[in-house]
Amino acid sequence: MDSTFQDRHWTSPDGLKLHFRDYGGSDAHLPVLCLHGLTRNARDFELLADHIAPHRRVLALDMRGRGDSEYAKDSATYNPLTYVGDVLALLEQEGISRFVSIGTSLGGLMTMLLAAMAPGRVAAAVLNDIGPEVDPAGIDRIREYVGQARSFPTWMHAARTLQDVHGGSHPGFAIEDWLVMAKRCMVIQQNGRIGFDYDMAIAEPFRDADGAVPPDLWPAFDALKGIPMLIVRGGASDLLKADTLERMMSRHGDADTVVIPDVGHAPTLDEPEAVAAIDRLLARVP
Repeated sequence: MDSTFQDRHWTSPDGLKLHFRDYGGSDAHLPVLCLHGLTRNARDFELLADHIAPHRRVLALDMRGRGDSEYAKDSATYNPLTYVGDVLALLEQEGISRFVSIGTSLGGLMTMLLAAMAPGRVAAAVLNDIGPEVDPAGIDRIREYVGQARSFPTWMHAARTLQDVHGGSHPGFAIEDWLVMAKRCMVIQQNGRIGFDYDMAIAEPFRDADGAVPPDLWPAFDALKGIPMLIVRGGASDLLKADTLERMMSRHGDADTVVIPDVGHAPTLDEPEAVAAIDRLLARVP
C-alpha cells in the first residue's frame, strides 16, 4: 500500500523543531494521534495510518530525539511530562480540541497523562501493552539495550541483530519481518552504516526509576473513564502483567481488550486482530 502523507513540523515549548507525518484523511471525524514507544518513531504506524487515513486524519509523531525531530539540548527533557507538553503544543498549532490517541508503551503513558492534564480532549484511547503499573522486569530488559550506539554494515545485519535481541517477543517473525522492523527503527547514517534512529541520550533519564515511568499512574488511568478504550496486550508481555490488565478492565468498566498470543512487548498493531479491534473502537467515535 502506498503511503500518502505530508512531512510537517511543529515547535516545542523549549524551541525544538519536531516532525510529524500528516495523513490528511477526512475532517468529518475526530483525528487520530499515534504516539510511539521509547526508542521508536512515526514509521511504526505506517500500515495502521494507511488503513485509518481514508476515513480520518492521522498524525504520527516523532517525539523529540527520534526520527526527523530535533534532538534535545538537555537530556533531562527526555521524560513523559515533557513529551506531553510537546504534544499539547502540536494540538494548539493544528487547532485540534479533541482526538483519538493510539499509544504504544511510552505513547500509552503519554495518553494517560494527556487525559489527566487536558481533561476532555482525549475522546478515545488505545493503550498498547502498557498500563498504570509496569512490571520492573520489563523495564530492566529495556535498560539492557536502550542507548547502545551500535551500527551495522547492511540491513540484513541490522535485522539479524534485532532478531537476536527481540526474538523472544516476536517468535513468529520471519527474517522479512525483522527487515521491516529494522527499516522502521533504524536509518542510514552519514558514514553509510545503519544505526538506530534516536538520540542515545534518551537512555540517561530512563536509567532512573522515576525517569522510566512516572509514579502512581492509576489516577491518570482513571482520567480515561467514560470514553471508549481498547487495551492491547502481548500474551507474553513482560511489561503489562495479566493481573494489571484485569485491574484496568475492572476500573474502566467499558474497555475492550485484545491479547495477541505468543507476542511479548510490544504488539506492532499490524496484527489483524489488533486492526479489527481498533476499527471497532473508531466506529464508536464521531
